[in-house]
Amino acid sequence: MLPWLGYEFEFAVDGQEGIELYRRALKSGEPFDAAILDLTTPGGMNGNEAMKKLLHLHRQIRAIVSSGHSNDPVMAEFKRYGFKGAIAKPYKIEELSRVLYELVMG
Repeated sequence: MLPWLGYEFEFAVDGQEGIELYRRALKSGEPFDAAILDLTTPGGMNGNEAMKKLLHLHRQIRAIVSSGHSNDPVMAEFKRYGFKGAIAKPYKIEELSRVLYELVMG
């Protein structure tokens, strides 16, 4: 879906790998324009835990929280947890496009 919208992306299997990808991008001088973090990651660090660490790494991170559990408090109060937006699964391409555009273009 992201390539169809014109975005390049990197995929992480869990929060720990996502943190490492983000750290490398920062170090290379080409930080990611945005990050989408899933709240539920079976067997690995979830998006909320990863966001706490990413905020220590880069306070200006622009991240969206994503979940199939729209009643989760992090989804309802995403700004309180450092996220700039929230998107519920399953994604509609128009909604994902709008949320990313608002985040990246600001």
